Amino acid sequence: MNITTVLVANRGEIAGRVFRTARSMGMRCVAVYVDADADSPFVADADEAVRLTGGYLDGAEIIAAALATGAEAVHPGYGFLAENADFAAAVEAAGLVWVGPSPEVIGTMGDKLAAKGAAVEAGVPTLPSSDDPADDSQVGYPLLVKAVAGGGGKGMHVVDSPDGLVEAVASARREATRAFGDDRVFLERYMPRSRHIEIQVLGDSHGNLVHLGERECSIQRRHQKIIEESPSTAVDRDLRAAMGDAALRLARGIGYRSAGTVEFLVDDETREFFFLEVNTRLQVEHPVTEEVTGIDLVREQLRIAAGEPLGYGQDDITFTGHAIEARLYAEDPSAGFLPATGTLVAFDPADSPAVRWDSGVEAGSHVGVDFDPMLAKVIAHGPTRTEAAGCLALALERLHTGGVTTNRHFLAATLRHDAFLSGATTTDFIERHAPSPGPALGDDDLDRAAVVAAMWLQGRNRADAGVLGGLRSGWRNARLPDQQVSLSHGDRVIDVSYRSERDGTFTVNDSGRARVHRWSPTHIDVEVDGRRTVGRVTSAGALLLVQTPRGTIEFGVVPRFVLPGVEEPTGGLTAPMPGVVLDVRVAVGDVVTAGQTLVVLEAMKMEHHMDAPFDGTVSEVLVVAGQQVDNGAVLMMIEPADAGTAAGEREARG
Repeated sequence: MNITTVLVANRGEIAGRVFRTARSMGMRCVAVYVDADADSPFVADADEAVRLTGGYLDGAEIIAAALATGAEAVHPGYGFLAENADFAAAVEAAGLVWVGPSPEVIGTMGDKLAAKGAAVEAGVPTLPSSDDPADDSQVGYPLLVKAVAGGGGKGMHVVDSPDGLVEAVASARREATRAFGDDRVFLERYMPRSRHIEIQVLGDSHGNLVHLGERECSIQRRHQKIIEESPSTAVDRDLRAAMGDAALRLARGIGYRSAGTVEFLVDDETREFFFLEVNTRLQVEHPVTEEVTGIDLVREQLRIAAGEPLGYGQDDITFTGHAIEARLYAEDPSAGFLPATGTLVAFDPADSPAVRWDSGVEAGSHVGVDFDPMLAKVIAHGPTRTEAAGCLALALERLHTGGVTTNRHFLAATLRHDAFLSGATTTDFIERHAPSPGPALGDDDLDRAAVVAAMWLQGRNRADAGVLGGLRSGWRNARLPDQQVSLSHGDRVIDVSYRSERDGTFTVNDSGRARVHRWSPTHIDVEVDGRRTVGRVTSAGALLLVQTPRGTIEFGVVPRFVLPGVEEPTGGLTAPMPGVVLDVRVAVGDVVTAGQTLVVLEAMKMEHHMDAPFDGTVSEVLVVAGQQVDNGAVLMMIEPADAGTAAGEREARG
């Protein structure tokens, strides 16, 4: 079948990703969007966009949009409806082409217990498991409570002993119900020192089936992948062949068509592998496979959906170099990777090093709580793993962005970590090595960046000056105190004083020297104590973003005169993000201990437990279950058992 127009039933970076390939194949691209995405880049990128009133899960409205715009095919991307067998069947019933495997395969593989059964039938090893929470002793500890439907880390909880099982099962059921409409869970043996390895498969409707090697996705937080690579340092030729054969046996047994992924856990010591699940869609990490094989997976999906044969066999697949992908999220690694919200004041990747940016945002994009907080996927390909890791880390550091807290410094620190570079990338990597959540900034680095910021501000003042704009900065007909600017960074306030000299330089903080070579509203070329820097600068209200060799540094410009405000009350348990209160577990007068869960908050379809920051007594409860709260909202007040214990405790983290 000739596909001339494809509708992408998804949003953000994956919609734009599919558009690029489809358009290169001569296809028109149709987007669907909700009001929250009206200004998103993917909407403007489409040839035509249809506003949805029922949301991204309204399959009937999406099919109607495809028919109305003349689309012959529907590509689901990943997430939302990508693994919804009923939606796939409805697309085909409407006479449209479904870009993916058959609805029957989606339905079977979407049920993790049914998928394990298919794996057993295909002779693929599986981990001990049970769909009865009472069988925990048979499964063994530590174990993982998992949702039968869905993925993405939702409805998954590690349990180390019987004491935590009841709470984990209840929480997993709630998350699974909200995310997938299915509250079924099961237990599976948890392997803390393991590798998450997946095999990419491609199958057509003519019986041809190949695998494209492996991806390692072991570095995870909250059971969600954040760094993926191909090939894996833990997989040699024999293990690759064995896992590839197992994946093909399973795929052939279920009659797989289109792109799909068979996921395994590999014991880091014994190199035994065990089946996890089959993802019947494109994976977020698919670009690393594309980079090492040269095969465009979206192109293959569209060709297969149109009825074309693959046109190549397993022996034709070759692998070149090494590829690594990092997922850039709006989240705070220093606060347990809690999702972050806000407006991206800047989002400007550097021209070099040359890496691939699959992004769904731009400067000015608002990051809310409605969708997954991933901002972009960044992919580096190099002749060696070390080069790929270095290029990717540098690209993240050179990204000019701010206004929203991200994990980019954490990602760069991980990629530069000795353990990562040595290939020790088991699933407990973050817990064992704790990469730095922020930029590697010393006091000298921060002070120097503050001087650069001050020099940019004085340049802006000169540019904005009216009648006296031609005079040197700070000129007076009598000697007065130096000009001064105060900049805040985190909890620190840095005062920078400077005065203009006759030779065009500036004396900074009495003994330093600075010279501005070039200034513009977006850049500065400045020399500070003999070291010259050319950097991007973005100003938005009181926020100033200064690009440095260590990354973007955010400064707040402290006003010279501050009106008195209301001080945040000591002992207040505050919401670290916008969300919905699911459960309030204490009442006024209850005595609580540090670490005790007081409130359960839901945001971005994940549960976050808000714990007591110290021992004390609940003096006031300000929220109820079902209430929507904003970031920073006070949830309850706690009177500390010892007033000294609570000093400085302004915010509890879940």
